[in-house]
Amino acid sequence: QVQLVDSGGGSVQPGGSLRLTCAISGGTFDNYVISWFRQVPGREREFVGGRRWSNINSKIADSVKGRFSLSKDNAKNVVYLQMNSLKLEDTALYQCAIGRPVLSAYGLPSMYYHWGQGTQVTVSS
Repeated sequence: QVQLVDSGGGSVQPGGSLRLTCAISGGTFDNYVISWFRQVPGREREFVGGRRWSNINSKIADSVKGRFSLSKDNAKNVVYLQMNSLKLEDTALYQCAIGRPVLSAYGLPSMYYHWGQGTQVTVSS
């Protein structure tokens, strides 16, 4: 089945940047949506951004719009989450997921079939 491996997390100072990678393997996924979510203890999982692999539709959460962006590398079968101007509140476990939601449902975790293991992002001084 489809497998997702997310990576690229680490520790960074406020204002810094990180690029997370979601590597996809195990099947075809042209019509699938790959999204990033984040979660901290005691809070609901939060949608960060997602895009259809075929690049028909994409969505970035208001909380990170202007700072985070999505891109892909067709040759490597990866989706990137570029995170700039990082803030303390961006600290979370980031996890990529794949599914087939309609655009209005991109932010619903229940719409996704498979999830990466998660990569920790810590923003601190």
